[in-house]
Amino acid sequence: MAFALASRKALTVVAKASKKGTVKASKPAKTSSGTEFYGPNRAKWLGPWSEGSTPAYLTGEFPGDYGWDTAGLSADPETFRRYRALELIHARWALLGALGIVTPELLKDSFPIKEPVWFKAGAQIFSDGGLDYLGNPNLVHAQSIIATLAIQVILMGAIEGYRVNGGPAGEGLDPLYPGEAFDPLGLADDPDTFAELKVKEIKNGRLAMFSNFGFFVQAIVTGKGPIQNLSDHLADPGKNNAFAYATKFTPGL
Repeated sequence: MAFALASRKALTVVAKASKKGTVKASKPAKTSSGTEFYGPNRAKWLGPWSEGSTPAYLTGEFPGDYGWDTAGLSADPETFRRYRALELIHARWALLGALGIVTPELLKDSFPIKEPVWFKAGAQIFSDGGLDYLGNPNLVHAQSIIATLAIQVILMGAIEGYRVNGGPAGEGLDPLYPGEAFDPLGLADDPDTFAELKVKEIKNGRLAMFSNFGFFVQAIVTGKGPIQNLSDHLADPGKNNAFAYATKFTPGL
């Protein structure tokens, strides 16, 4: 995602001077359905029954704020800032991860993918021939799990250290929405569009994190990938469902 204006500017009413010198206020950022996602009149987690249930410190300033914080995790501004950054970064990784998990299974009938199931694909590194990325030994060949883990720790540690200490955004740019070179398509050029895209990003990111958790549980319980699980369920919903698998773990009398 890109950054054009500070988050506060994206949600507050911006005064614009017209040609005649009068002042006109822009409308709060809305989605195409007309729902507001910023400010006191934004959509909240309990809908019309949210009165009195929203903490005072959740003002609707940031994207994805539906006024829900029963544990009080965001009461401290500095803690809220840190959690917000962590959630957004994890959401972006989850979006990439979910795409990477389902794509090989979807393409297995069209492309020669040796192992399309995500958790089985990584296990190939323990085989005698090792792991060939994209099925081609001439691209990236991984033979040692120790070496692979060491390289990942070093690279990711260096990248995270670089990001925490300023990163590639440079001075004067938001580390979460840097914009400029990180927005080659100009998606953040319009403030209202940018405010809406930030909401869509965090909502889809939260769904992706929940989906990844579901993929993990499915892999443990069924030993299959998510696409195969979906196909099995559609073929026989009465037999292939969560309840049917849950009963297999019920202790016998």
